[in-house]
Amino acid sequence: MDYLVVGSGFAGSVCARQLANAGKTVHVVEKRHHPGGNAHDCVDEHGIRIHPYGPHIFHTNSKKIFSYLSQFTDWRAYEHRVEAVVDGTRYPFPINQVTINRLYGLNLDSEGMATFLKSQAVKRKPIRTSEDRVLASVGADLCERFFRGYTYKQWGLGLADLSCEVVARVPARTTSDCRYFLDRYQYMPADGYARLFQRLLDHPLITLNLNTDYFHNRDAFDARHVVFTGPVDAYFDYRYGPLPYRSLDFEHEHIENCEYFQAVGTVNYPNDHAYTRISEFKHLTGQQHSGTSIVREYPTDKGDPFYPVPRPENIRIYRRYAKMAKRTGNVTFVGRLAQYRYYNMDQAVASALKATRQLLV
Repeated sequence: MDYLVVGSGFAGSVCARQLANAGKTVHVVEKRHHPGGNAHDCVDEHGIRIHPYGPHIFHTNSKKIFSYLSQFTDWRAYEHRVEAVVDGTRYPFPINQVTINRLYGLNLDSEGMATFLKSQAVKRKPIRTSEDRVLASVGADLCERFFRGYTYKQWGLGLADLSCEVVARVPARTTSDCRYFLDRYQYMPADGYARLFQRLLDHPLITLNLNTDYFHNRDAFDARHVVFTGPVDAYFDYRYGPLPYRSLDFEHEHIENCEYFQAVGTVNYPNDHAYTRISEFKHLTGQQHSGTSIVREYPTDKGDPFYPVPRPENIRIYRRYAKMAKRTGNVTFVGRLAQYRYYNMDQAVASALKATRQLLV
């Protein structure tokens, strides 16, 4: 074969499709029983489409990425909304005008909101940690109510122990826009992610082997080039030690005779319970059903790697692996785990398109 692609998430599947479109023979190996990685979805035993690995909401500002994926799916418009429970009351999150006015009994407009946030901000220079970023943005009270507990549950570390980019993903807003994402394109695959991946990999030059662990079979494959989307530390037998990841345990539940369990797609619990959030899938899919299916997420250090842990010492370890990867001939490392980077889905697609362009030069 011309190419062996290890992993069939967005990075691996897009690489496989682009290489096949260029006339290359591609063999994809996937250790799970389905393609799609963590973005996989399915219909549960009650007839509701769920995301087994937690909610995946597609959003991007890139017309190029949206147009590319539109070859393989129709779309359903969906704007995700999140609430956070603080002292028994739900508030829109990220923090915005509605959050502050409801929390403090105020009536601020955008200008007043900007002034309020400035009055709350704590001077922190330089901004190195997530604690620095939160305190400098929203101050101590909002930090305690919305960020500190959630961060510790999610990462097993305090705000002061994490790089500042962790909380940069959810900045406070001076507007009353309660959408979680502000991207130009916010959609869900109309027929689900599983169908999208089926179409991505449906090419006469692509073969797919499921339930196949690359590390147990790596000597059995004969390819001119390998595209590796798994953990980069595992590829090099953990020579410099394992890279830290956070994982998740999922508690799925179906509730009979219940149109909706909660008012929005996801509700965060920063200060209560062992889980971080509950998501309800009917909000995401628009499905009509007499019952509803939800999932609770419990962060853990054990299990499949989900989130690279953003700390300077971890990045230093990764850079050592990255140097090895660069020196490794006939292997391309691409994707969240291979590049030890938190990618949104559109970013994973972009990285795969870039990697295949370089391979096909």
